[in-house]
Amino acid sequence: MTPVVRNRLILVGALLVAGAGLGVIAFGKIGDNLVYYWSPAEMISQGEKAFGPTIRLGGVVKPGSIQWNAEHTSLKFQVATDHTPEAAAVTVQSTEVPPAMFREGIGVVVEGTFDKSQVFSSNRLMVNHSNEYRAPKPGEKPREWKESLSDGSVTATARPQ
Repeated sequence: MTPVVRNRLILVGALLVAGAGLGVIAFGKIGDNLVYYWSPAEMISQGEKAFGPTIRLGGVVKPGSIQWNAEHTSLKFQVATDHTPEAAAVTVQSTEVPPAMFREGIGVVVEGTFDKSQVFSSNRLMVNHSNEYRAPKPGEKPREWKESLSDGSVTATARPQ
């Protein structure tokens, strides 16, 4: 076998393996492993399609909606599409302790499932936060600095003690 024939056979074999891999990806059940990312308005508009699959729901925590029960590690709140009062909102419940930055009005992404009772059961809660850092000004107390970051919207019910 000449080197040219051997190289062509290797090339044909590699193309067949690559084509088979692409076929498995294209025609396999890869769609069953997708996680959709929707806002509350998009998820509600999907109707029956939203019930069942794992979804990442992104929005802002609606002010006044946080209910935290530290005794039972139960968290319930609403995620809204935006900060306006008439924005579409979905009730989220979780049994995990919220992150330290969790509070009203902050952007969140929750991962879980939506059911027919219109409640989103979350098994993962992530907080969106700014990547901007502001060092405390000279003479500024740490408590004042923390409140300037949160715009004074931190509430006692928003965070477990």
